[in-house]
Amino acid sequence: MSAEDRLKELGFELPPAPKAVAVYKPALTIGNLVYTSGHLPVMPDGSLLTGCVGKDATQEQGYEAAKQAGLAILSTLQSHLGSINKVKRVVKLFGMVYSTDDFTQQPAVVNGCSELMKSVFGDDAGVGTRSAVGVAALPLGVLVEVEGIFEIES
Repeated sequence: MSAEDRLKELGFELPPAPKAVAVYKPALTIGNLVYTSGHLPVMPDGSLLTGCVGKDATQEQGYEAAKQAGLAILSTLQSHLGSINKVKRVVKLFGMVYSTDDFTQQPAVVNGCSELMKSVFGDDAGVGTRSAVGVAALPLGVLVEVEGIFEIES
């Protein structure tokens, strides 16, 4: 089953592909790798999931925000490549979690994105390397920001 078919089967709706709002590209292809800029948790209606995990948002809300950031990445990949079926594998995800200084479960939050990628691209190709860090603030007060590197078909 293709990645696009799995995405539909899972019932996920992609938000609009984010546009660059500063001096950067949402995605850039170098050879057979696509690098995505940091993506925010954008809902299909364009709204953002905001808050600070450990203060005014729960770990579970952070998890859902990371999943939504992952859907935004998939939307960018679809726009950039024409189809997410061109993705051969997830190489790396880097997740930043807006969290209090005593919150230490950033990896559990970023799992929202990682588990989405695994469900869309498969148990092997959907799992790459990863970092998950806590930060003192993120743009627009969002809960998470995630960037990725993806191998594509030559």
